[in-house]
Amino acid sequence: MSEIKYKRILLKISGEVLSGGKGFGLYPEMFERISNEIKSVKELGVETGIVVGGGNIFRGSNEQFNLIDRASADYMGMLATVINAVALQNYLEKMGMFTRVLSAINMESIAEPYIRRRAIRHLEKGRIVIFAAGTGNPYFTTDTTAALRAIETEAEVVLKGTRVDGVYATDPEIDPGASKFNEMAYLQLVKDGLKIMDNTAVTLCMNHNVPIIIFNLLVKDNLKNIILGKSIGTIIENK
Repeated sequence: MSEIKYKRILLKISGEVLSGGKGFGLYPEMFERISNEIKSVKELGVETGIVVGGGNIFRGSNEQFNLIDRASADYMGMLATVINAVALQNYLEKMGMFTRVLSAINMESIAEPYIRRRAIRHLEKGRIVIFAAGTGNPYFTTDTTAALRAIETEAEVVLKGTRVDGVYATDPEIDPGASKFNEMAYLQLVKDGLKIMDNTAVTLCMNHNVPIIIFNLLVKDNLKNIILGKSIGTIIENK
């Protein structure tokens, strides 16, 4: 077996991916597909933390809900991430994996409260840890949550699974001729205004020297191949 490059990872799964590209809703086939990808990595012995988005259920920045103030909308979005986390937990456990959902908002009947040392201990015991409810605070995205949890749990990399295979100069779904970056610096991502990840998350990773890899989670074995050190997607790091 090839030597693994990363022994502890933080995987960020957007709500958009969970929706199967349909915008909104829960799609069992997507949860099953993603769970299989996670299982292939777990079988390599990789300690795996996961942050799930909630945009497939409710997006705090949705202008259709302009009568709801931003803080309240963000809390609604956090609750949406808990729904996704519990759903993903069930799919993973049906495939024989041990998991824990840790929520930044206390809801003991559903999930354990987020405690950094507890999260690390779960990872050390081989459990998949799913971080729900964002940071527990409004005005922060789940991208920022992913960066923060990666730093707190001493993950070696943030892997952001999307529906595109990396960072492009323009939107590849609109411009088929868009040029792709195989690697780039944190500051270049911010300077060029590329919206693949929010600036707070990028800055956190830059300050703590945690590389970010943007990749297509829906391509079979992409996640596993990244763990095995293959060049997949776009890596963002200090240069």
